[in-house]
Amino acid sequence: MPLIVQKFGGTSVGSIERIKNVARRVKRSVEKGNKVVVVSSAMSGETDRLLSLTREITNNPDPREQDQVVSTGEQVAIGLLSIALKSMGVDAISFTGWQVPIYTDSVYTKARIKRIDTHRIRKELEEGKVVIVAGFQGIDDYGNITTLGRGGSDTTAVALAAALDADVCEIYTDVSGVYTADPRIVENAKKIPVISYEEMMEMASLGAKVMQIRSVEFAAKYGVKIHVKSSFLEEDGTWIVEESEDMEDIVVRGISHDLKESRITVVRVPDKPGIAAKLFKALGDNNIVVDMIVQNVSHKGFTDISFTVNKTDADMAEEIARKVAADIGAEDVERNDRIAKISVVGLGMKTHAGTAAKMFETLYKEGINIYAISTSEIKISCLIDEKYAELAVRALHEAFIENMEGEIQYE
Repeated sequence: MPLIVQKFGGTSVGSIERIKNVARRVKRSVEKGNKVVVVSSAMSGETDRLLSLTREITNNPDPREQDQVVSTGEQVAIGLLSIALKSMGVDAISFTGWQVPIYTDSVYTKARIKRIDTHRIRKELEEGKVVIVAGFQGIDDYGNITTLGRGGSDTTAVALAAALDADVCEIYTDVSGVYTADPRIVENAKKIPVISYEEMMEMASLGAKVMQIRSVEFAAKYGVKIHVKSSFLEEDGTWIVEESEDMEDIVVRGISHDLKESRITVVRVPDKPGIAAKLFKALGDNNIVVDMIVQNVSHKGFTDISFTVNKTDADMAEEIARKVAADIGAEDVERNDRIAKISVVGLGMKTHAGTAAKMFETLYKEGINIYAISTSEIKISCLIDEKYAELAVRALHEAFIENMEGEIQYE
């Protein structure tokens, strides 16, 4: 019997009626002869509500205790979904992350999965049950509940699919697949039928909200086929699979934007060996992921170092930067929360020249200034003012996608 892992996001289980709708979809999969493991997020808005409760007590809640609170959202959702399936005549059982168990490290609020014990899930599947697992959570080696960070339910689903050697991991969400740009910004955005792991990882890391980057990394590492689909429509979505040769025919697969970063600048830093290492080691020691880094050309023995971090880490990153700045004799630390990262992504950049020039020219024509640039083999990212984000996305989509429609096949 084929084994399918199905993940449903918060909007998919956002009400009792929607939970019943998910149960009907799962029942249809079972009736087709599949073994099914379901991974569920908390009901829409519940994680934010629980987080706000912890922050009503203090602006800096203890991370371990915060995970205790936040993890309850998924527990409610999986229990309700199991009840709904049983009421429809489908035998089901729900497990929290620590009941599976899913073992993680001890980095609370953004833990990473280390291993999964699948014995209990396999036993229940062999008995003909649908197994429902809480996404976003696990347990460390000391018995503490942990959560995996935003989008962690995607990671749970793909990790389970890998551990169980599932035939496919279906990610159900409120959109019908991966698009060439955010459809809410670009009216002519196109659904992409097939995208490579590499392209999807870049798009996820650059702001595309459909998939969480760690889940795509898992899929690429273990060869898990992912099918991103709508919870509300009966149609094919986007397949995320290994790269094939013809994928390089498309220069730019999509345009991504990210409004969730802050730029921190350490001003007038002494330009000598070891200074940058000291700053970024301090950030790394506090589990802060740094994205873009720019160091200006030295002038009279001093330079500026700018870097970007997720806004959720910006307060701590600024505090660390100020401590390091005082220690190394830097002049000041500045912070800008109103920035946007705009990116073009495509495997075709490996074999086609001129993409960077076209991107920069497009932004120039719209009067958009660029503060920083980062590149890889298949992406170019620019840091710009937040107020120009939507304009930049639309302009780049027109330049790279809409004007190339005759050469590219989209749905």
